[in-house]
This record gives sequence, structure tokens and C-alpha cells, in this order.
Amino acid sequence: KGLTTGEVVAHFDEVYGAMVSKDTISRITDKVVGEMAEWCNRPLEGVYPVLFIDAIHVKIRDGQVTSRPIYVAIGVTVAGERDILGLWAGDGGEGAKFWLQVLTEIKNRGTHDVCIVVCDGL
Repeated sequence: KGLTTGEVVAHFDEVYGAMVSKDTISRITDKVVGEMAEWCNRPLEGVYPVLFIDAIHVKIRDGQVTSRPIYVAIGVTVAGERDILGLWAGDGGEGAKFWLQVLTEIKNRGTHDVCIVVCDGL
């Protein structure tokens, strides 16, 4: 939600009745951000028989609250398991140009074949 560490501390107290220090929140955030970066750049499977792509619009606070698209790509592996390939924040409406960037990134991370792409209105 774009909250400061102080706002997260207040939220924990309000919702859970738990006291957590700003330092603890900062350490947890640093750890999660590092792991998230690794996940975002991990190599992908070479083949996904099915790839689902769509965008969801969420309210994001970046100085002010605006509705922005979050692009989502989910692949179904050869073993039939779902794999979230990534989430990307866009800055406008859902469009083919942004999807081209997303699909290029998926290709650059190791995917070389997709049999069926499921999307709406693209």
C-alpha cells in the first residue's frame, strides 16, 4: 500500500494489538524485497502448454491514489501445475505495447514455447 514503517507499526497495533518496532518492520521489508527480486528474475520453464495473461486494476498510492493496471502472467507447466510467472505494474490502461514488454521478458527468462495463450480483448 505504500505505507511508511510508522504506518505499518500503527496498523499492526490497530488490527492485531501487537507492538512491532519500526526497525523490525524495516528488517523484514529488506529481507522480503531481496527475496522478491530473486523471484522476479528467476529462470522460467522452457515450455508452458498454456499461458494466461490479464490485468487487474488496483488503487495505488504514489503521492496520490490512482488506479493502475497490474499485469499478471500465469503459466501451466507440462506437469499441469500453475506457476505465477510475474506481476508488472503498468502506468496507464491495459495495452498491447505493455504486453509486448511482458512477453519479451518471459522469453528472455527462458521460455521458448507456449502452445495456447488465454487472454481477453488483446
